This record gives sequence, structure tokens and C-alpha cells, in this order.
Amino acid sequence: MTLAAPQRRWRVNVFAATWMAYAGYYFCRKAFGIVKVPLKDLLQVDDFALAHIWTAYLVAYMCGQFLAGWLGARSSCRRLLLTGMAITLCCNIGFGAIVHMGPDAYYPFLGLMIVNGFAQATGWPGTIGTLAHWFRRDERGGFLGLWATCYQLGSVAAKAFAGFMYVWAGLSWSFWGASCVLFVIWIAVYFLQRDRPEDLGLEPIVVESRSPVEEATDAHGAWTAAVVRSLVVMGVAYFSFKFLRYALDSWTATVLSERFGLAQDDAAYVSIIFDVCGFVGVVAAGYATDRFFESRRAFVAFVMALGMVGSAVFLQSVGVTSVVVFAVGLGLLGFTLFGPDSLLSGVGAIDVGSKQKAVLAAGVVNGMGSLGPVIQEEVIGYLKTYHSLNAVFTLLVVVAAFGALATGLLWWWGRRGLSRF
Repeated sequence: MTLAAPQRRWRVNVFAATWMAYAGYYFCRKAFGIVKVPLKDLLQVDDFALAHIWTAYLVAYMCGQFLAGWLGARSSCRRLLLTGMAITLCCNIGFGAIVHMGPDAYYPFLGLMIVNGFAQATGWPGTIGTLAHWFRRDERGGFLGLWATCYQLGSVAAKAFAGFMYVWAGLSWSFWGASCVLFVIWIAVYFLQRDRPEDLGLEPIVVESRSPVEEATDAHGAWTAAVVRSLVVMGVAYFSFKFLRYALDSWTATVLSERFGLAQDDAAYVSIIFDVCGFVGVVAAGYATDRFFESRRAFVAFVMALGMVGSAVFLQSVGVTSVVVFAVGLGLLGFTLFGPDSLLSGVGAIDVGSKQKAVLAAGVVNGMGSLGPVIQEEVIGYLKTYHSLNAVFTLLVVVAAFGALATGLLWWWGRRGLSRF
């Protein structure tokens, strides 16, 4: 279908607005992981107690995914995004204001983290629910693969920015600077984002098939049993990917500082390798599914998941021998992890859940997967405090293997015509 000029122009606007929005959310999320070492000293707590703060965020984020998916399906993605962005930037203003309280800041920090978790949860369902109406199935892999670089490049920029602001202006500005960045993006989203072409008086771009094989809902508008089954297994697989992604996001800079003696800003810059290589993996995975596999995502996700297992074994066996070797393992893991991560939570959720229920499907898959970050924060904090770093890396290998098995099941179902993924 040839698009009219206004459709093309607004599709660019929406792509840019949602990309900036989700990248902007990361600025108000990533600073905590970068400044864990100074926060630990300021709050006078150990790794296990510090982990409780991030766990509170992650529990709120997990619950917020289901809530945001439900609200987005009944309200509008635009309202969801603008409200969530406003709340999370205010939370980061609060973080910067209370750090001067010293140890007394622990519980206020934890409370604000809970609010921030619910606010941050609006980002993924809101953006994915928007994109579902602007890109067709046969082009989603390439376009959404490129779009999904927002959470690699956003993470890279957010980590580097937090490290820079900490060294340049102090701990408070690691959070206040993030709020300033997101406020500018909030203005751009206000003017550039629209939920659907129809909201602008334009013809719809996505017209889904009504054939029994491709239809995601029954006569009453409810998901079919095959769709529910696929979404549940996608959520189970995504548990592993988010467990690993958040574990490396949350603890890499700390490990680099404590194991190799790197300064806080240098540790932040090295940790970025994970996200930079993930950027390449996301683009490659999305392009491959459209170009070579007729928009079927499962085989590419499974092959990359097997590579993820090998990368985790490499990091566990030789990763702590030097900074260079650690960085290589980090890059390999980023490339092989982020590709299937983006396919499961983004384009796959739209394909399986349908454009009308994409915001809900994204909330379900991401909500189930978000249990992984909750568990990793407490478990890794415990293992790191009471056991050893090697025990942490062994856990990562086991979780990677679990994710590969779940992704393999989706591929097997797809070959038998039992899944749209």
C-alpha cells in the first residue's frame, strides 16, 4: 500500500517521538545503577540493603506494566506517556533533593523509587501501543528493530550522562540532569505523538487480516487460546532476558569499580559496551526476520538465545581475568541478548496480540518478564554479599539456558503453525 504524504510525514513524527520518549525514560532510570557505590557510602548500607531500593522500584515497575497495559487499552497511549514522563522526572528531582540527608534518606529514597517504578512502567506499553497503528506486520521487524535501538542508545547516553554529571556537578545532579533531559523530550512528545492516523483524519495504515489463521481474537474480541498460550510463553522467555539485562545494567559498573578498581565515570563508560553491542544485535535481528524469514521471529530469537548462553559461559569462565576480557564478554552478551529481547517484547507482542490489543499484549509480556529484574536484584545482592562473584556469573549461565529453552519452544510451535511469533 502506497502511503499518502501526510501519512508518511506523521509516521516519521511518531517514530521520532516514541523513540525519544523511551530513550528519555532511561535517563530517569539508569542513574541509580551508575552511582550505587557513592550511594552505598552515603546511606551507609551494604549491597544487600542497597538492593532493596532497586527491588522496590522493580516490583512497582512489574505491577505497573499490567496496570499501564490495561489503562492504555481503555484510555490513550498519548495520555499514558505524557503522564508517566511527568511523574518520573519529578521523582528524579526528589532523588537529587534528598541525598543530602545522608543515612536518613534511605526510606524516602525507597518510597520515591516505588512511585518512579509505576511511572516508568507507562513507557513500553505506551510506545508499543502507538507504533502498532503506524507500521504493518511485513515491515515491523526492520522498522521496530531500528526503533528498539532507543533502549540501547538511551541506556548508553543515560549511563554516560549520569557518570559525567556525578563527576562534574555531584551526586544530586546525576538525577536533576536526567529530569532536565526528559522535560525537553516531554515537550517534543506533546507536539509529535499521536496514537493513530485516524486521530489526524488520515486513512489507517495497518489493516489486519481477518483469516482464521492470522486472526488474534474471537468473535467476542477476546484473544484466542493460541494467542494466550503464545503470550504466556513469551512472557516466561522474557523473564530470562530481562533478568540478565537488568542484572548487567544494575551491577556491571559496581563490579568494574570494586573488582578492577576503575573510577566511577570510567566504570560507567565501560559498562556502555553492553548496550552498544546490543544496538547492533537489535537492528540485525529485526532486519533478518523481515528480510529472510517472512516476518517470523522465533528462529532468529532462538539462535541468538543459544549464542547468549555461550556468551554467559565465556563471561563466567574467563570474564574476571582482566578489564579487556570482561568487556569482550559483555559485548558478546549484549549482542546476543538484546536481539531476542526486542523481538519478544516489541514487534512480537504486536504480531501476536494484534494492533488493537498491542498495548495490552506489550504490558502482559513485559509485566511477566519484569519479575526477572525483581528477583535478580535481591538474589545477586545476596550472592555478592554472602558468597562470591563467581556464584553470580554461574547464576547468569543458568538463567540464559532457561531463556533459550523457552525461546526454542516458541520456535517449535511456530513450525507447527501453533504460534504467530
